[in-house]
Amino acid sequence: MIGVEQLRKGVIFKLDNDLYRVLEYEHRKQGRGGATIRVKARNLRSGATIEKTFPNGNKVEDIRLEHANVQYLYNDGHFYYFMDVETYEQIMLTEANLGDMANYLIDGLEIKVETYEGKPISIELPKTVDLKVVEAEPGFAGDTANAPSKSCTTETGLKVAVPLFVQAGDTIRVNTETGQYSTRV
Repeated sequence: MIGVEQLRKGVIFKLDNDLYRVLEYEHRKQGRGGATIRVKARNLRSGATIEKTFPNGNKVEDIRLEHANVQYLYNDGHFYYFMDVETYEQIMLTEANLGDMANYLIDGLEIKVETYEGKPISIELPKTVDLKVVEAEPGFAGDTANAPSKSCTTETGLKVAVPLFVQAGDTIRVNTETGQYSTRV
C-alpha cells in the first residue's frame, strides 16, 4: 500500500480490482481544509480514462509489473503483435491496452512489455522514437511572426508540430512522453 500523495505520472496502482496508470497528477491545498490529490488515470485492461480525487492520507495498492524485452512486429487492425526476443513467443495486445502509445510503434522497434500475473497489459516505450514524415504542410519564407512551426503527419499517423524546414521524407525524433518534436535525424 502506498499513500495517494506518492502517486506520480507513470505509477501503476490497483483500485476496485482494476489496474490504473497515472497520466496526470495534481496536489491541491485550499486554505484551512485538507489537501486533496486529483489524478487522471488509464485503466490498463479496458483503456478507459478516469479522473479520481482522493483525500490526503488515503492509500491505494501499489502494483509491481514484470517486464520482458520484445520487438514490435505488426498490427492486423484489432491486435498489435510483439515477439519476445528471448523465447520468440508472440504476444498480442489490443488498442485499448496501448492507447496513444500505438502512435509510436514502428516495425522492429524494441520495447518492454509489462505483464501482471502472467498476462500482458501494456508496453513501456523508449524516451524518443525516430519517425518518417509522410506529409508536411508547406512552410513559407518570412512566415515567422508568430509560432514558426507547421503540422506534419508521420508514418504511424501521429500529427506533430515541427519547424518550417522539415519536409516530407525527413526523419524526425519525437519525445514519446510529450508527443513533441525533438530534432531532425
